[in-house]
Parts: sequence; structure tokens; C-alpha cells
Amino acid sequence: MKVAVIGTGYVGLVTGACLAELGHRVTCMDSDTGKISVLRAGGMPIYEEGLAEMVARNVAEGRLTFTDRLEEALGGTEFVFLAVGTPSRSDGSADLSMIMDAAEEVASAMDSPLVIVQKSTCPVGTAAEIERTVSRTLAGRGAPISFAVAVNPEFLREGSAVRDFMQPDRVVVGADDREVARRVGGLYEKIVPPEKIQYMDRASAELTKYAANAFLATKISFINEIANLCEAVGADVEAVRRGMGSDPRIGPSFLAAGIGYGGSCFPKDVKALIRIGQEYKQALQILEAVHQVNRRQRIRQVEKVLRHFTGSAMAKGGSLAGKRIALWGLAFKPGTDDIRDAPSLDVVKRLKTYGAEVVAYDPVAMPYVAEMLGDQVNLAPDALSCVESAHALVLITEWPEFLDADLVEAAGRMCDPVLFDFRNGFDPETAVRAGFQYYAVGRTTVRSKWSAVRLGQAQEVGQCAFL
Repeated sequence: MKVAVIGTGYVGLVTGACLAELGHRVTCMDSDTGKISVLRAGGMPIYEEGLAEMVARNVAEGRLTFTDRLEEALGGTEFVFLAVGTPSRSDGSADLSMIMDAAEEVASAMDSPLVIVQKSTCPVGTAAEIERTVSRTLAGRGAPISFAVAVNPEFLREGSAVRDFMQPDRVVVGADDREVARRVGGLYEKIVPPEKIQYMDRASAELTKYAANAFLATKISFINEIANLCEAVGADVEAVRRGMGSDPRIGPSFLAAGIGYGGSCFPKDVKALIRIGQEYKQALQILEAVHQVNRRQRIRQVEKVLRHFTGSAMAKGGSLAGKRIALWGLAFKPGTDDIRDAPSLDVVKRLKTYGAEVVAYDPVAMPYVAEMLGDQVNLAPDALSCVESAHALVLITEWPEFLDADLVEAAGRMCDPVLFDFRNGFDPETAVRAGFQYYAVGRTTVRSKWSAVRLGQAQEVGQCAFL
């Protein structure tokens, strides 16, 4: 099949590359000429495991091309996927301006029948609005070209998006015409048996995507509330989640306590679904609480740092002055360079509010943080350089290189070997044996034998007090 994909972000580029891998002839189009130039030159505008190799292979074999001209992308095309951004507005609703502009531009340029596939995550009713926009634009052109609009939501996890696309749990296709639905489903026939393709109406397909993400976000916020209770009663959330997750009705996925969810999907989609409920006068009280818990979880974890150094979680500005805080990780999760709504951004800003010096290292996300936060954070060249002379180490993103790091050496480089494990990525006993005082989420704080020595016995060396 000949396919065009409008938008070369995380969803668009993965969709285009994977459809080409399935044997389709794909043209990815983006109005960002700089991004297209990078792709044509063999570069990658995003980091996603396995994607660069797949793009290079399909470009070399002639199945994947890139353009900034819509007319070129649409030439001879049977399907056009709309995979542009739908960011949150200030009221939480999805900003649909880009996808509606894309639909209008497609209608202005198309010269043969098309199936327009809504790949972007959009509120219920968007596909119908796209249909009206295309019909209106074609009528204005006096061009009686047939078309159909289908919904094919993505269920891709950043960091494993290529694998998720090529080995899907299910493919959802929403269409009001059975034959159109079957044609869209046919694009996936090499990787999906017929029983894994779920056909439904467009509104249901649109809502399925939101409901799935909102439920996963709910699991995360739920276990974080349980983790906070564990801290109060002296229980271990890691034991609790194992006990819960072994129940097949619950399952272990998305039950890892930590600093909360971030990224481009969960925060945006939870807020958008709350807003949809408000528009239809259906209060989604559980999701309102999910959102509030997630925002509060970030604040709660930073308060642990404040409490350690000041004895109070409500310390006034400047209370961390003179403290160097090292952050391991900036991306919202491992395997991606995405920092959209990443917990690290809130952590940096809050630590800076209290006067701390913040230094950070991330394997792939640092250029984007430098662009966003500027001189609010110092960026280190590697993990161990990051902790040099630091008074505390905070694990934000559980990249494997952090979890496999030499904690003994890390502790030895620090002024004050305190580890705030906001992802519960480390074994507490291992951290303590390395010399750290250890704080986690939903687990008892553990002090090393070295931290129990009276401060009066410390020997001053440079700016650090070594015990």
C-alpha cells in the first residue's frame, strides 16, 4: 500500500518506519523543514531504541522517504495518517488546531480518493469534525473526491515503541464503514492475526485510547498513595506491590511506586479526559484525584530532601543554600529523550527555589533540558562526575547505567553520601553497604554505620566533611 504520514514526532516517525518495515511504501511529511533535513541526511530528531536502524534500512531499500511538501506526500497515496501533536490547553482540553489544520491541508491538496486515519490522540468527536472539515474544503474546491475517516489509536510506550508497534497486544480500528475498517486493519495483516484487530465505531476508538492511558495512570497514583501510607505505618511498598501484583485480576504492571508519571501522554490524556467529562457534565472524580496525587507526589519527594537537611518539609527559601544536589536522570522514563512533563523539571525548579545548586546527568536528554532550563542546572559529562562533591544524590530516571553504577565509588566522591531513590531502583542494603544513607518511596529510611558517627568526629577535607 502507498501511505503518507503527516507529522514526524514520536508517533508519526515510529508509525511511518514500522509501516515501511511491513512492506508498505511510506512518505513521512512534516512542515518543519529542519526536521526533514535531519532525516534526509540520515539523522534522527528523537531517540527511540531501534528506530534509527529501522529508518536507515527502509530508506536504503526505497520504502521510506521524507518530504516537507504535502503534495509530494499525497501523490498516489491510498491512506494518510494524521500524527500531529494535540497538546494540552490551559484548561486541560486537547488543542486540536494542528490536526484540524492538517485535515484541511490534506483536503486542499488531495486529488484522488483517500482514507484519512486519525492516529493522534483526540477527544471523542474529532473524527467526525475532521470529516466535516474535509467535506467542507472539498466542496469549496468543487472537487467531488470520495474519502473516509477512520480512527487508529496508538498504544506505544516511549522507549519500546518499535517493539510495541511490531508486536502489538491489539490493534484498534474505529470506522463507520465496515469496508473502510477492514482496509485499515489490512495494513497490519503481517503482524496481527485477525482476532487481535478490534473493530468498533469511531467514538469508541477515540475513547478507548484515553481510557487505557487513564487507567494505567490510575494504577501509578494508587500505588504511590499506598507507598505514602507505607512510610507512615512502617510497611514496605515493594512487598505490598508484590503481594498485590501476583493477583491476576490486578497484575504487576504499572505498580512501581516512585515520583509519579510524566511524559507526553499520561498527564495530557488524564487532563483531557477530565475535561471531556466536564463538557458532558460527567464528573470523573477518580481521575481528578489521580491527577492531584501525581502532582503532589513530586512535591512530597522533594520535601524529603528538605527535611533531611533542614528538619522541616516547609523550609523557607535559601534553606538549601550551599548544598550541591546531584540528579541521575532527566528524561521522564528510561529509553527516551523526552522531557515533556518530566518529574525532573519540577524537582530542579523546586530545589532551586530553596537555594540548592543542582547538577544533573542523563544519557540522552541533556540537550533538551539545557534548552529548557538554561543555567538553572549544571550538566555533568557522566554519572560519577555528576556526584563529585555533592551533598545528596537523587535518582530520577532509572536508566540501567545508574542502577549498575559503582555505588561505593559514587559515595566516596560525595561530601555527604545521601541517596534519595525516587524510583526504588536500588537495593537498600547494597546502598547502605556502599556508605549511603538511603531514602526511598514507601520504604523505611536506612542509615549506614558511617552516617551514625557523630558529626564532631568528621574530618574536614576541602568543602566536604568525611566521616
